[in-house]
Amino acid sequence: MAGLNRNPEAAGLKWLRRRAGPRSLHPVNRQMTDEAPTGARIADGVTAFLGSWTFIVIQSVIVAVWIGGNLILLFHFDPAPFILLNLAFSTQAAYAAPLILLAGNRSSLRDRLTLEHAAEEADIEEKQNVELLEGNKAIAESNSKILKQVESLEQRILELESSILGRLDKADPQHGA
Repeated sequence: MAGLNRNPEAAGLKWLRRRAGPRSLHPVNRQMTDEAPTGARIADGVTAFLGSWTFIVIQSVIVAVWIGGNLILLFHFDPAPFILLNLAFSTQAAYAAPLILLAGNRSSLRDRLTLEHAAEEADIEEKQNVELLEGNKAIAESNSKILKQVESLEQRILELESSILGRLDKADPQHGA
């Protein structure tokens, strides 16, 4: 018994394996997919198959062959009330229902985690926006002070210019006239 290899690859169950390749970037995907336990991955895989057109077509073909074969008497193991078919459906439902509930619970957990993550990101963005607005307000106040200083310097330049022109006019009366 010690020689048995019980990993998914040896059993040929590749879909059970943890996904190879780069890890998911989104933390919710990492938690719900990359780090999911085997049972959760099985529930997700089975419910994904049960909810597919492939399953519907396969099951429809099996049921049609089962009923057709028993009615035409190609094989006669489940006569007309189809009790074994009913038992098969009941067994399938008994296993499918808990798996669907598990997958539904995981889906609602994934949704909740995604919502919480989005809310955290929105809070961070809101804080950054407030900081940017405060920074813009400080820059606007600084620009206002600079503009006042520039205006006072322009006024001083005009006064000096007038003073210089007045002195030049006094020094050269013919130039001013």
